[in-house]
Order: sequence, then structure tokens, then C-alpha cells
Amino acid sequence: MPMDPIDEYLSKQSGLIQLPPEKTSCKHRGKERCINCLPIQPFDQAYLTEQKIKHMSFHAYLRKLTQGVNKGKYAPLENISCRVKPGCPGHKPWPEGICTKCQPSAITLNRQPYRHIDNITFENPSIVDNFLDYWRTSGHQRCGLLFGNYVPHDGVPLGIKANVVAIYEPPQQNSADHIEILPDPNYETVKEVAKDLDLVCVGWIFTDLVAKDMHNGTVEHIRGPDTYFLTAHECIQAGYYQNQHPNPCQLSSENFFGSKFGTVCVTGDKENKIHMEAYQVSNQCMALVRDNCMVPTIDAPELGYIKKSSPTQYVPDVYYKIIDEYKNEKTQLARPLPIEYLLVDVPVSTPMTPTRTFNQVKDKKPFPIENRDQLDFSALQTYLSQFDLNSEFKEAISDFHLLLYLRLQEIVPLKDAIRPLLKAISAQDAVQIINWKESEQWSTIEQLTN
Repeated sequence: MPMDPIDEYLSKQSGLIQLPPEKTSCKHRGKERCINCLPIQPFDQAYLTEQKIKHMSFHAYLRKLTQGVNKGKYAPLENISCRVKPGCPGHKPWPEGICTKCQPSAITLNRQPYRHIDNITFENPSIVDNFLDYWRTSGHQRCGLLFGNYVPHDGVPLGIKANVVAIYEPPQQNSADHIEILPDPNYETVKEVAKDLDLVCVGWIFTDLVAKDMHNGTVEHIRGPDTYFLTAHECIQAGYYQNQHPNPCQLSSENFFGSKFGTVCVTGDKENKIHMEAYQVSNQCMALVRDNCMVPTIDAPELGYIKKSSPTQYVPDVYYKIIDEYKNEKTQLARPLPIEYLLVDVPVSTPMTPTRTFNQVKDKKPFPIENRDQLDFSALQTYLSQFDLNSEFKEAISDFHLLLYLRLQEIVPLKDAIRPLLKAISAQDAVQIINWKESEQWSTIEQLTN
């Protein structure tokens, strides 16, 4: 599994942090250096605590592992397995036999000190606003997949930011308190379009909104320390997605470790305003989900439950640590399991200076979003009628949902013909975009919409 470009870039950076003059007790002048002003490592705990950085970046964690004489030779990253190793000689397969060699070890859940992504940023507010329009008009919850790219994040030493430029909404059934994600026959095509646009799926987003005052636009404050941050069902879904998007890593014998895939929940804050919260689940949680060891509880959304072994599946014991009323640390069997032990929180925001990869003209209505209503050429005609295509073709065609719609058309097959357009949009090559307008396929589309 090849490394992601962002990992290749960060692996070549020193990551050393230069201390400002006021933080040193040096007596020398100019560019001279002494032991007091040497740069510190990106995993320096005192620095992270002072900067209020809760989790070190994954690449800072790798530097911590690989420092010293042996360069991490004896500290490889091993993925957790909760499965019985097959083919163990000397006894019959489970449930008739098991031994210490094939039996998975018990797991004690620990707070993960690092995170694979350090920030999730939506490049402009309209991306989320267009997504929230579904809830505003129907009162039903909604989920979507986040497409964008990974870039360096300056707020954390050797940090990674997931930059979101579009939200794809898969087929789903929605109600005021439920989302069911349905099989998506078009998802492979969506990934092909994203790849030609130089985008990858970096996370998923869902709403959990209950209107408090429609006139004032306020919503109920549901989630927090006194209730839950993610439900067990959402945590399992996040673990499933993270397992579907493994993080390439050369220090692992399997060439992958953890995931950069993020989870964003849109809910109400303490001031009853709509806001976003983002998380990842820990690598331990990913293993429990991958090996089908954890299920939600029926009546407590904040609690999961580790399954018991059965004739068809051996499940290792899972524990977590608590502090009792006498301030003593105790180990508790994870039946049930507080979901907060599996979460790693991630800051999420929009930038002070927004950018627009798609929907570059603010006063135009974007193309309708897929899988909300049945789309036909009348929707395309209505959308295009907003533009003077002789002078605004680049702005008109630069819409993620429009490009998906065109790629999926069967009346005018565009599977191969649209690829040069996608690559031109990715490169922001205005000349090539205008040249594509002269293609036979686009001429046919214009005739059908007139």
C-alpha cells in the first residue's frame, strides 16, 4: 500500500520546534546556539501541554517511536486482532479447542495519545449550509460523505488537516430521528469522479438536530458530558468507515495502521445554536468493530457492549480503567462500555478566508444534490439558465454535484469524455475547460436542454 502524499511530505520534514527568545535563558548573541535554545521535538509533552494540544499528531508519535539508536526497530506498529488465529496445530478449532498461541489477548482500553488527523476544515460555509438545507426543509436528519484532500496543519507539530471541498449524499432513508444508509450502486463511479478531481473521501457527516424555536433558528442542546458525544451505533459506524479507509504506514507489518477518516456531527451547542463536533474512534475501537466484538445497548445510547464468546465466535475480554470514590484505579469489564473511552476529538471549522473549489459564483443556486429528488434534464436546464454559457461556462460547470450527474447520464455517455474536463477543473485550467465546451458531447447536452 503506497504512502499518501501528505505522509510522504511530512516524513521528510524535521518537525523540530524553534523556541522563541523569551522562552530561553541564553546569554549569547546572534545566531549562536547553546543547550538552552536548541529546538525541541514535535512530541515534547511540556510544549504540547503549554499550547493546549490535547493529542500529538500521528507523525509526531512516529518520531517518538523512532528516536534513539535503534530508530524504532524494536517498536513496530502492530494492528490489534480480536480473532482466533486459524490453523493452530495440536487441537481442534474453536469452540472445541483453543490455546495461548492462537487465543487473542485480552484488551485494556487506553486513551489514545495521538490522532491521525488534527483538524477538519470545510473550505467555505456554503458546503455545510447546502447540506443542512435538507433538514431545514424537511425536519429529517441527513448524512453525507466528505470529499477533499489532506494538507499540512500548522496548528500542531507535523499535523494533518482534512480539507473538505464537497459533500456527497448516498442513498438513504431519513426521518426526524433516524438515518438508514442504503446500498449505493453508483459509489464506485463517485470515487472515479473524485479521483479525476484529485479528491479522496476524508470523512462522513450527519445531523442530529431538534428545532427549539423555529422563529429564532435555535435547536435543542442534546449532546455533551452529561449525556453522550457519539452514540454507540454512531461509534460503530465510524469504526466501520475507518476500517474501510486504512492509513498506509510503513512501520506496520501489514503496511497500514489506523485511519485518517473523520466523523462530523452537526448538533446543538450550549447556546442552542447549530454547530459541528468532530471525532475519530481509536485504533482499539477499529479492531473491536472490524472483528464484530461490540454492539450497541438497547436503552442507553452512550454505552456499547462487548459480546460474550459463543460457539461461532471467540471474543477476548475487554477492560477499561475507572477511578473509584476512594481515588483508586480499578479495572472494569466492558459490559457495558462507556463510548467516551473510544473517542478522539478533532477540531472542526471553516477558515477565516474561505475558498471555493466548486460553486464559484455565490449568487447562483447550486445544482440539486444527488439522492434527494429524482433528477432529469429539466433540473439541468434550470441550473444552466442562470449562466451566460459563452462567458460563464467555467463557473457553471464547476459544481461537484453537476459533474456527478453528467458522469452518470446514460442518454449522453460521458464515461471517458468527461475525464479531461474533470482533470482540467482539478488543475484550474480555464483554457482546457473552455475547450471542452466545444466537444461533441457537450453540444448534444445543450441541444437536449434547449
